[in-house]
Amino acid sequence: QNILTVCFSVGYSVVALNHVIDFKEKKQEIIKPVSPSEMFPSLPIVQGTSKRIKVLTRLTLIVSDPAHCNLLRSTSANIRLYDIIAVFPKTEKLFHIACTTLDVDLVCINVTEKLPFYFRRPPVNMAIDRGIYFELLYTPAIKDSTMRRYTISNAISLMQICKGKVSSQSENKPLELRGPYDVANLGLLFGLSEGEAKAAVSTNCRATMLHGETRKSACGVVYTVKKPHKVEEEETVPACKKAKTQA
Repeated sequence: QNILTVCFSVGYSVVALNHVIDFKEKKQEIIKPVSPSEMFPSLPIVQGTSKRIKVLTRLTLIVSDPAHCNLLRSTSANIRLYDIIAVFPKTEKLFHIACTTLDVDLVCINVTEKLPFYFRRPPVNMAIDRGIYFELLYTPAIKDSTMRRYTISNAISLMQICKGKVSSQSENKPLELRGPYDVANLGLLFGLSEGEAKAAVSTNCRATMLHGETRKSACGVVYTVKKPHKVEEEETVPACKKAKTQA
């Protein structure tokens, strides 16, 4: 509830409750996501609107062995209940598998240490063509100088290939949460342009959410936006010609 309150106060309108499973630690099973209505009886209202903040469910799988990917390939009923599916590959082979074959919405990048492999253009381009986005955790860049160096280095290495198709994430600590504009400014340090940095906390997040809807429906999603009507400017007609026309 405290984290939701902070998200509301800094300007977010949609948040995702992240359920993380690390197969390396112990044998874990994917359970059904807890309904946000059960955890939060009353959600705060987004500033400047009459709508309440939207809470999504997300599943993040930390995979360190190709056998762990079999769970995502299977049609698990519990997996389909999550709004967003993310995978955290630990090796280059698993990164390639995540980009090319796994049915996920996000590929998470480890930014807290030097990566054991280089980002290659073919799998990254294939992931972009499939509508998958890459996620960077920005929290290490604001709390430790060593991790800040690795974060900026890994982010720039990814930006040179993925054309700005990234999203951002923070850890589950209210004090380390930053507002959308602050995160966009951080994106400039990661090699993003101003437009790409703003998209990382807005349109890219929406595209990831819609990609999850497509994955759950197995067909597709149509998203409509009301286009504001522009008032047509009246043609300036000379008074003499206007009088003749009326006559």
